[in-house]
Amino acid sequence: MWRGLYTAAAGMIQETQRTDVIANNLANVNTSGYKRDVAVSEEFEPMLIRRINDHDMRNDVTSFKGFHLGSDAPVVGTLGLGSEIAEIATDHEQGVFETTGNPYDIAISGAGYLAVQTPQGVRYTRDGALFRSNNGTLQNTRGQNILGVNGQPIQVPENATSFLVGAQGQVYVRVDGQQEQIGQLAFVDFPDRRALLKQGDNLWFPQQGAQPQAATGTIEQGVLERANSNVVDEMVQLINNYRIYEAGSKAVTTQDDMLDKSVNEVGRSTS
Repeated sequence: MWRGLYTAAAGMIQETQRTDVIANNLANVNTSGYKRDVAVSEEFEPMLIRRINDHDMRNDVTSFKGFHLGSDAPVVGTLGLGSEIAEIATDHEQGVFETTGNPYDIAISGAGYLAVQTPQGVRYTRDGALFRSNNGTLQNTRGQNILGVNGQPIQVPENATSFLVGAQGQVYVRVDGQQEQIGQLAFVDFPDRRALLKQGDNLWFPQQGAQPQAATGTIEQGVLERANSNVVDEMVQLINNYRIYEAGSKAVTTQDDMLDKSVNEVGRSTS
């Protein structure tokens, strides 16, 4: 019965963590470039169940005139010991594009990330909602500088009359009727998707030793990539998790009632 309590409680803890993941996906359905997370479960190693007293040769039901099947008691089944969340995996499926008409809005089609300067160092994002700051620096909505291939922020001239981003991140402006390239976005990718971990604020940071390479995707201007999480699907999963958590709660209550009866009723001495 104690084991049943632990197994049911482990299931409840797992569904609590899964609910947190789904809630985060729902909270970011309107975040540009957001990639949904998925909680991956892992079952504990099941325990073998053997017949009681089969280790005693005198009570070995398989023995006959000195012959027996062996010293190991026969296995009659397995007992599950619950499960846990093995990892929080990220779904990198492409999100749909939403046309905005804003030349400072860009979306990444395929694999790739933009480099961003943060207080913690260089980070990466797929959020292409950009703007020109008061001092002319190209920034994201959090006021962080978007970096070029030279590792420096990109400066947009104040008198620029147009802003154009090429498929590989080339940045052009028109000044005094002449089009000129003022830089190129650090448009990179990592061959191993597990090399990048989520930091928060729609940013990713590379694990130690991970080196960025040129991105294989392309950049589209005037559009934004929506989050790849779907409200309906996430709500269905949330309801399903609630039902599983409720079943685990009832299992804990049932085990507790059984322990109460075994201690206070079955184990009571009679005079």
